[in-house]
Amino acid sequence: MSVPRMLALSAFALLTPLGAAACSSEGTGYKSECEVSGCTVTFTRGVNAKASVLGIDAELVAVKGNTVTLKVGGQQVDIPVGQSQPANGLNATVQEVTDDKVVIKFATGVN
Repeated sequence: MSVPRMLALSAFALLTPLGAAACSSEGTGYKSECEVSGCTVTFTRGVNAKASVLGIDAELVAVKGNTVTLKVGGQQVDIPVGQSQPANGLNATVQEVTDDKVVIKFATGVN
């Protein structure tokens, strides 16, 4: 086997698990897309939506102006748009709020 081919196969073998680590799920009032770095959850506004994120339940409670209230693993937090807040072992960042949806990035550790 040629050296370039061995290198290509080795790179494929190393990168394949990273692609497999990405996943997405959808349920009533939410859609999540997860990667190694964390999960992005899009909640539909006006729906009682709860998603399991990295093994922890996350629920959109309310939106008042530019502040989003979430319940993460039973801990309630208020997070302004564009800001981050630790919540029950996750770091939650409010990325976007519209009339129809709220987009939250959840990650482990502090960003």
